[in-house]
Amino acid sequence: MAKEPVRVLVTGAAGQIGYALVPMIARGVMLGPDQPVILHMLDIPPAAEALNGVKMELVDAAFPLLKGVVATTDVVEACTGVNIAVMVGGFPRKEGMERKDVMSKNVSIYKSQASALEKHAAANCKVVVVANPANTNALILKEFAPSIPEKNITCLTRLDHNRALGQISERLNVQVSDVKNVIIWGNHSSTQYPDVNHATVKTPAGEKPVRELVKDDAWLNAEFITTVQQRGAAIIKARKLSSALSAASSACDHIHDWVLGTPEGTWVSMGVYSDGSYNVPAGLIYSFPVTCQNGEWKIVQGLGIDEFSRKKLDLTADELSEEKALAYSCLT
Repeated sequence: MAKEPVRVLVTGAAGQIGYALVPMIARGVMLGPDQPVILHMLDIPPAAEALNGVKMELVDAAFPLLKGVVATTDVVEACTGVNIAVMVGGFPRKEGMERKDVMSKNVSIYKSQASALEKHAAANCKVVVVANPANTNALILKEFAPSIPEKNITCLTRLDHNRALGQISERLNVQVSDVKNVIIWGNHSSTQYPDVNHATVKTPAGEKPVRELVKDDAWLNAEFITTVQQRGAAIIKARKLSSALSAASSACDHIHDWVLGTPEGTWVSMGVYSDGSYNVPAGLIYSFPVTCQNGEWKIVQGLGIDEFSRKKLDLTADELSEEKALAYSCLT
């Protein structure tokens, strides 16, 4: 029997990431090849014409799984009945702007979108925030959508996770699909900690630890970390535009694994509401290693954290606590 369509909201849908993301969703990359979707696309009034152009292209592509398109600048219409919300729209930092200015713009955007989701989204709507500062935007959204369960509000660190997998695969000249269980801890910012201490690679002789195969702790503890942390900036330098294709693909991976589950023995990184695991302050949206089953994520427990890693986990937590204080100060 044919499945009921799932309504997927993409905010900032006329932008670069949105333009890369909506065809992936319509093609079944996010929710599977047998799951029909109805796309809800939201953008700001100045982008209305461009948004309509994206809608025209979606019609022209004749995606078999795409059962409808709502393209609107009205936040209530966009949020009505949605099962999944991918929050790509946000206010980007412009030259000469202070962090507080950017934060206050995003606080007001996420406050209004949270209220619309709270009132009009489907029950048990799953949310992933992509727009930066992603962790703190997600926290604001949680604050203003109290009836959405906190476990349903997440932020995207899968892009960083995938970047880490890519760097290990390039370094070892192995297939990226053979590398697993890297971890991104903390903030989706340059303080994030890409951790390979528990990561493995599938080899003809079985799974081997990444550290054992790379045989270069100096690289893993320094250049590897900064490459992943600063990959976004490197792409802007190369493309003169921020990463869109990889961000869209990672957002699909994030929702795909959350809804359909992670493979046995594999974890992924998601920015989720901290419960105090690994001595991370509760009440932050922080990236942890998680496994997913039956539409629920669970933090992987009991991983050893060495002294080097502990400092990195604390540093990124401190930054998130500062961001949280800054965001809350914009509310007063």
